[in-house]
Amino acid sequence: MLRGACLCGAVTFEFARAIGPFELCHCNRCRKSSGSAFMASLCARTEDFRWLSGLDQVQELVLPVVETPPAYRRSFCRVCGCCLPEVSSDGTVVGIPAGLIEGDPGIAVERHIYVEHRVPWAAGLERLPDFTKEQIREFRRRGPGD
Repeated sequence: MLRGACLCGAVTFEFARAIGPFELCHCNRCRKSSGSAFMASLCARTEDFRWLSGLDQVQELVLPVVETPPAYRRSFCRVCGCCLPEVSSDGTVVGIPAGLIEGDPGIAVERHIYVEHRVPWAAGLERLPDFTKEQIREFRRRGPGD
């Protein structure tokens, strides 16, 4: 079983296996909801998913339809505001923000979607240097310009 939780740990869940699509969504609403360049999300079948704790802390935001139905929905934790999984409008799958999952979901990102909304500052992210936790602590300890 794969497990996941919100930032504060009030809401936890598990699911048997991840299924696609595993997408990076660049639409304006997902960018704003995630606070990042894109929202990374994947799915699980509804019958393979279950809430472990904190279901009473799950709040849903439904925004108006912009182009065509359905409306944009986002579930979040009432305590920490973290995005949470939510059941699709047809009830067959649960969309799960990938960053909530503890461990490897066992599938790879398949595609970028709504790329016409991609922010220019996120171009070339794969070329940036990587830092471990210890390396970034040392880098920040030294301060700017050192």
